[in-house]
Amino acid sequence: MTIRVVLADDHPMYRYGLTAILEQAETIDVVASVGDGEALVSAVGELSPDVVLTDLSMPRFDGVTAITQLLRAQPELPILVLTMHEDDAHVFAALRAGARGYLVKGADGEEIVRAVRSVASGDAVYGGAVARRIVAFYSGLQVESPTARAFPDLTPREREVLELLATGCRNHEIARRLGMSDKTVRNHVSQILTKLQVPDRTAAALKAKESGIGDPSVDLH
Repeated sequence: MTIRVVLADDHPMYRYGLTAILEQAETIDVVASVGDGEALVSAVGELSPDVVLTDLSMPRFDGVTAITQLLRAQPELPILVLTMHEDDAHVFAALRAGARGYLVKGADGEEIVRAVRSVASGDAVYGGAVARRIVAFYSGLQVESPTARAFPDLTPREREVLELLATGCRNHEIARRLGMSDKTVRNHVSQILTKLQVPDRTAAALKAKESGIGDPSVDLH
């Protein structure tokens, strides 16, 4: 049985390469390849694929927003995330939204193909680094993140907020991803600005990016 896949990533060459990898595999057919979350939601509605493979950082709708909308319409749709982000904020936002799998870019073609087949058959799939984060979270073990090393004075929640600030997220997006109210996010942002000794959220996000945190492709100016 052929597995029909819709994939989404905002980098055209990456989409091209990923499509080639998937279509070399037997029983996988990429029926659409799109560059933003809005186009992803539209393509899935039109084509009813067996699996969605999506990045998280995309224009219009980000990946988490797209996942939420897709699963509201089709609760059993298998969604596999393939992204550069492996921090707790992105991992758990995607899992809370309902993603069935999470791989970090750098996974080889065989691993991606296996993951597509696994989520199509109903399994959950996590790359090694992501799996270790999930185990550490639920076992209560501490895994020091780049944000913790760079900004030890921040609380774990403040670090999650800062990581999302560094990807260009606005307060309402952070609130949705982390399951908080807008007021709570504003309070966390205020504490972050005080602790980092910066005047505004953009300066905080830039300071985070200078420490290697966040999406380097996002222009915060």
